[in-house]
Amino acid sequence: MAFGDLSRVNTNLQSMQALNTLQSTNKEIGMRQMRLATGSQINRAEDDSAGYTISKKLEARVRGQAQALSNVGDAKSMLTVAEGSLNSVMDILQTMKEKTIQAANDTMGTDERTAIKSELDALSAEVTDIIGDTTFNGTSLFSSSDTSFTFQVNAESGDTFTATITSTTAAGIGVAAASLLVNDAAAATGTINNIDDAIDDIASRLSGLGDSQKRLSFKQENLTTSMNNYEAARSRISDADFAKEQMEIVKLQILQQTSLSATAQANSAPQSILSLL
Repeated sequence: MAFGDLSRVNTNLQSMQALNTLQSTNKEIGMRQMRLATGSQINRAEDDSAGYTISKKLEARVRGQAQALSNVGDAKSMLTVAEGSLNSVMDILQTMKEKTIQAANDTMGTDERTAIKSELDALSAEVTDIIGDTTFNGTSLFSSSDTSFTFQVNAESGDTFTATITSTTAAGIGVAAASLLVNDAAAATGTINNIDDAIDDIASRLSGLGDSQKRLSFKQENLTTSMNNYEAARSRISDADFAKEQMEIVKLQILQQTSLSATAQANSAPQSILSLL
């Protein structure tokens, strides 16, 4: 650092150096105040180019995981809709079994079995209606063939989860109206066996949906934990430490005052040359 000669007044180096120090201190105070105002210690890439890049990558991952978490919730909702419909079908099958067991008893006459058959046909039609009405965002969940649904469950490309919903129809599970024969005890007994098979089939499908929902729940928990960890890592890089910033501002304000005083003294020093004249 150069020091000027007080006998040379054309260039006041002491004043210039004090002014440079004052300007540098003012700039530093402004930066610290910006950090306190925004809560972030990296407000521009020039503040910390490496930290800025890393924090932005972490932020992108956290935001991607947040959307993936929402996707998982939507996926669980879709499977829950399918599960609810299958539970309704299961309730109908239980009612069908009760009626068919009633029809298998020889205390039932022709008129009674006809009434039971009519009720069974109505229940079969309701199974068809429930299955056909099961949609999610306009997509039919129980189509004519098995359907696989792929869900994006993390922030990385290709990190997906696939759940398959088995095609379900009244005929497919053996409870179409034409299969529900109860005109005599023997026919009713055969229908009971068909309904038992249908109950086992629906129970198996519900179990499969439950397995998929359980896996999605684990993914949901893992995403939440991962988001918290990545957010903590980003925070350590980019968030301002308010206690430290306030401490630095107090120090800089003192330096600001001393720089002002030094500038004033440096400006007045050349006046001593007048005593020589």
